[in-house]
Amino acid sequence: MRRVVCTMGVSLDGYVNGPDGSFDWAPPDPELFRFVTAQTRELSAYVMGRRLYELMRFWETADTVPSLPEEDTRAWAAIWRSLPKVVFSTTLTAVEGNTRLATGDIAEELERLRAAPGDGDIAIAGPTLAGQAARLGLIDEYQPRVFPVRVGGGVPFYPQDGRRESLELVESRAFDDGVVWSRYRVAR
Repeated sequence: MRRVVCTMGVSLDGYVNGPDGSFDWAPPDPELFRFVTAQTRELSAYVMGRRLYELMRFWETADTVPSLPEEDTRAWAAIWRSLPKVVFSTTLTAVEGNTRLATGDIAEELERLRAAPGDGDIAIAGPTLAGQAARLGLIDEYQPRVFPVRVGGGVPFYPQDGRRESLELVESRAFDDGVVWSRYRVAR
């Protein structure tokens, strides 16, 4: 059965964005970008909330932008566009590309995606939605990309639910720019 993987960039002090909502502290790095692209290529689906969808919607048509730099960026756009995506929103009435609005709650949607034929993990991102999934025990792995910066506040990566969850380090990788990617399996 497919795993549900929570994957996001996070500051060293545990936030996905700073107090002002920005994530300008996570500058692009070509090596990290290629790594994330390779990981995304292996996914079967991507589950997210409305805010992340609105941010990522650019990539649905990014390869049509003549000034889009570099071959790596165009490759990412093609992978993202073809990846099946599910968006949770109470305000959106339509989505673009290979994306659909969720019709059930998070547990129902993840169960549907897990049961679908084929290979590849299911990524879940966006701290609010991932927090809901974590509280329900639906996340199998956490894969944070920890950036070497302390932002001092913002939206936390990990759910603040007072619940303890033991994790097992499976793999990690350090990048030249100081970012450390780790893969933690939820101990069950």
